[in-house]
Amino acid sequence: MKMTMIALMGVGVLAAACTSTGNVERNAAGGAALGALAGAVIGNNVGGGSATTGAAVGAALGGTVGAVKGCREDGGCGANSVNRRQYYDERAGRYYYYDSRSGRYYWEDGAPRY
Repeated sequence: MKMTMIALMGVGVLAAACTSTGNVERNAAGGAALGALAGAVIGNNVGGGSATTGAAVGAALGGTVGAVKGCREDGGCGANSVNRRQYYDERAGRYYYYDSRSGRYYWEDGAPRY
């Protein structure tokens, strides 16, 4: 059980490791807090009645889910970027878009547009 807890917490930490917007960290912290609260309540009322174990499991799962949600808000982690505004280059016959985070233009397939 202890190894599972360590692995779950490690996944949450790795998911929140490197971002520039803070969405991942903010959502991971919020998810961990809500997960710990819900886990403590559920753990106290179900099974052996261990609120501590329930809070730890809830915090690990909530933090991981929150980190993934923040990553998707930033356009990573498999998020579909359908809402991104695209422009059409008539000369090249291709669509491109502007990435405000990097300040650069990219073709629809993600290749840099020079």
